[in-house]
Amino acid sequence: MGDENDVVFSQYSLDFFGWLQLFFEALFGGSGTANGGAGTAGSGSGVAGGGWSISAFVEGLSSLWTFFTVLSWLLSILLIFGLIYAYIRHGQLGLVETEGLLEQERLYEELHGTRADNQRWLDVEKHIASDNPNDWKLAIIEADVILEELLEAKGYAGNTVGDKLKSASAATFTTVDQAWRAHDVRNKIAHGRSDFVLTKKIAEETITQYKMVFQEFGVV
Repeated sequence: MGDENDVVFSQYSLDFFGWLQLFFEALFGGSGTANGGAGTAGSGSGVAGGGWSISAFVEGLSSLWTFFTVLSWLLSILLIFGLIYAYIRHGQLGLVETEGLLEQERLYEELHGTRADNQRWLDVEKHIASDNPNDWKLAIIEADVILEELLEAKGYAGNTVGDKLKSASAATFTTVDQAWRAHDVRNKIAHGRSDFVLTKKIAEETITQYKMVFQEFGVV
């Protein structure tokens, strides 16, 4: 016998979960009972071979949600570590690039400095101004060393100055002929050619040719 607290059933009331259960029963089959009632055929488990129930559906969603939650945490942790690693590596690469640029600037100033403190070229001019033939030879040899470093810095291919000059083009190296003539004198000095006599005039002309090359590339 009912009391005042009973909910009065109306045949016109909308049973949402009842309709949801009937829908999935029609879609997946099964008794649709959550507690394994007597209407389940051939089993006391509550679901007949491949049957469906709301409780099982909600439980499956809960398990699936837990799985994706754990997976999202793992991916987030991996992403955080990846960002930290990328930040550290970016900083390290930045330091390497900065050091490389500083070294290139130092070499450029050493090889291509146009100021009066380009000591190497000042030494060449000092030696060529001497009256001692040995100083002339030192001036030409030192100028050829500067030429080799210049060609190396400009990216000309080859193991020797001659090889590098062979790979040069007059279109981008307008004083290449002067470089060849000056380098030829240097080779005669270095190889001790008995038929070659280095005079003051030849020495000065050779240094002038080196200077023309260096002026083209801004070394002096």
